Amino acid sequence: MTTPKQYSPGPANLARVQKDGENWTLVLVRQLRHSPEKVWQALTNPAQLREWAPFDADGNMGIAGTTVKLNTVGTPTPMISETRIKRADAPNLLEYSWGGGDLRRELQDFGGGTRLTLWHNIDRRYIAMGAAGWHICFDVLDHALSGTPLGRIVGPETMKFEGWQRLNADYAKQFGTGS
Repeated sequence: MTTPKQYSPGPANLARVQKDGENWTLVLVRQLRHSPEKVWQALTNPAQLREWAPFDADGNMGIAGTTVKLNTVGTPTPMISETRIKRADAPNLLEYSWGGGDLRRELQDFGGGTRLTLWHNIDRRYIAMGAAGWHICFDVLDHALSGTPLGRIVGPETMKFEGWQRLNADYAKQFGTGS
């Protein structure tokens, strides 16, 4: 297993922001070397989510209309939210809410792999932090799917990670939110 100490995230060039007044949406695009079907399983299967996602799910997230409890990982006090899966069109589209924001994940077959696009409504004060966090989560996801797991890098401990600090500062500069 590669350790987080050996891992360094790439440049902060995966994300942009869509602005609609005070409503901001993070849009993060990542090319993965794996099929949409394999990526879909990692986005919806509770066991695979535990490898990379910032939350645990108590059920399969790949079934539209189901209710799933999401437990945010690493928080000082438990943060459990119930979400309804709004859309689940395997292996192309997944929509649900988490932490007060809507998430949409679109998977497109791309050159033998997958182009994964995330849309996440995040309070503008925290959007650079969200971009840095999802950037790292998607790196961890890619490593897990490749058989070279890094282990989960989420929660408040992530903010102590040098790679996250750099990404947060770079995304804040790009988005014009300060650092």
